[in-house]
Amino acid sequence: MVGNMSKYLVTGGAGFIGSHLVEELVTKGNEVIIVDNLHTGSLDNITKYIKDIEFINKDTGGIILKDIKDIDGIFHLGISSSSPMYKENPSLVGKAINDFINMLNLSKTLNLKMVWASSSSIYNGNSIPWKEDMDIFVKDFYTEARYAMERLASLHHDWYGTKSIGLRFFSVYGPNERSKGKYANLVSQFLWDMKVDKSPIIYGDGEQRRDFIYVDDIISGIISAYKSNIDHDILNLGTGISYSLNDLVDIINESIGSSIKPVYVDNKIKNYIHETLADTKKTDENLNIKPKFSLKLGIKKILEKTFERY
Repeated sequence: MVGNMSKYLVTGGAGFIGSHLVEELVTKGNEVIIVDNLHTGSLDNITKYIKDIEFINKDTGGIILKDIKDIDGIFHLGISSSSPMYKENPSLVGKAINDFINMLNLSKTLNLKMVWASSSSIYNGNSIPWKEDMDIFVKDFYTEARYAMERLASLHHDWYGTKSIGLRFFSVYGPNERSKGKYANLVSQFLWDMKVDKSPIIYGDGEQRRDFIYVDDIISGIISAYKSNIDHDILNLGTGISYSLNDLVDIINESIGSSIKPVYVDNKIKNYIHETLADTKKTDENLNIKPKFSLKLGIKKILEKTFERY
């Protein structure tokens, strides 16, 4: 997909989404430098490619030019990516922003495009479907971090012409999430429980809905954004279809041949998002891509892989 024999920096490359991007880049003949502090990543995710990449164990805020000389592009995924992380440790807001400023400065200095991970969580408080031009209502520390990063990217582009595309990921699921533990997507958490005949826990009545997107579709979006002629923008990466958590349980039961019932508990989470749903029109028009995986097909693909690794 990306030009053969090019060299790319992937922050968070040992993490869930980053490891899939690294796999795509390496299998297409590219060189990759991974920078990852292994907070929610794992070397197990990149063991197959460890001889083909350069791995640097450090925070993205600590990356300097001599670490990444002669690269052709930047993919910045090494950002703490779960609202509970920020609730437990609000100082992550400052860290995420400072790390991002470092990445913007590197992009500016090297005159390279950076594709980076924003989040659909910043839409909380808006009616669905969620469109890129909606007003943003900051609801938690995580939202503040991502929205501040989007504003900084825009400022950097206005002042310096820094090229960056922020992608608002919706609910991404797929292999390689084990190292995220309790911060993993609900699809993964439900699968892990139900594969060992354990009832998944649902907060509320299970009718809350999520726009689940399989990780391969996310990687296609990341690559397409990098290859596009867009110098700066914010785009959604979702499917435009939502499923309830009850639907999710039913699909997993059908996929693994079980009849496990969930356990419902009171939902006491403040500012809980009842439904996520991407408006994909802008992304469709600008990147010319369509998601290939329904939730049922994505779960089927996961189950076809070695489940112990998953």
